[in-house]
Amino acid sequence: MTQVEAERPDESTGLRKFRFGAGGEGNKDEGGARKFVKLAQTAEEYGYDTFAVPDHLGNQVGPMAALGALSQATSTIRLGTSVLANGFRHPAILAKEANTIDVLSKGRLELGIGAGWMKEEFDKAGIEFESPGTRIRRLDESLTILDRLMRGETVDFDGEFYQISGLEGSPRPRQGPRPPIAVGGGGPKMLALAAKHADIISVAPGTTPDGKMKLSDMTIEKTAARVDRIREAAGDRFGEIELNWTIAVIVITDDRTATAEMALKALDQGYPPNIERDTEFTVDDVLNSPYIAIGAFEQIADQIREVRRRTSMSYVGVFPTQMDAFAPIIQLLKGE
Repeated sequence: MTQVEAERPDESTGLRKFRFGAGGEGNKDEGGARKFVKLAQTAEEYGYDTFAVPDHLGNQVGPMAALGALSQATSTIRLGTSVLANGFRHPAILAKEANTIDVLSKGRLELGIGAGWMKEEFDKAGIEFESPGTRIRRLDESLTILDRLMRGETVDFDGEFYQISGLEGSPRPRQGPRPPIAVGGGGPKMLALAAKHADIISVAPGTTPDGKMKLSDMTIEKTAARVDRIREAAGDRFGEIELNWTIAVIVITDDRTATAEMALKALDQGYPPNIERDTEFTVDDVLNSPYIAIGAFEQIADQIREVRRRTSMSYVGVFPTQMDAFAPIIQLLKGE
């Protein structure tokens, strides 16, 4: 039984216990590959439940090789990818790598995978960057194949993109029936696909064609609407799915309102650059957004409790630069 399956929602509240995810890229800004291992060990010491590695062709370590190293350098923290670009790997090859990491880590893998979204990386590598619809159909096939191969089944598959004949999944994973699969998305089609296949869904804001997060999707209301879309698409499966989100900004302060006002001014000036200001935001929008955490430790803990109450999301992720700042909040919420 996987950890995700073991931790069902509480029958009285319908809510899952909190889990917390950190991550790292192993790039020069973080101190390189040597400090990358220490970063994962520190996350384990802080009480994070998961340490995940993204999947980009730029300045970072290779995720699968890195997880292999972390499987030996850590002992309790779960290890994940956030998330793999499906177009970079054939699912038959990925299934073998994933099951190997699950065996080496003694059953600690969470495999995150998505359709891939950074066109620039595909172009630089000479890999075709297909249309959104094609990438989603390709991911649908990959998830079907991964589900079976990661269970150790023998697979025959004849699809639009992949053809497999009599391939047995090996090695058998440590977790049963297989390691949990996480899929992230913000748009309706990706959320529907995730609801069909995933054990964990990362609920993300929608993005612009150039990859910026839409500010309009960062409100608590829009986030709750995305969760409702998952609930409708998943049907009876919804209770089996753990919902994740990643906090983009964490600011520890005694004056939430003043800091929120400063954040709005920064948005006016184009910071942070990965957010597209496609709507007007109020101070209340900032303070209630699941993706922005401002305040004293107890205030942020209360905000996260409210996000879970309104959306049922319970698996909280933070970026590498926010890992230290968020660690005291884990201690306030652990076990709830």
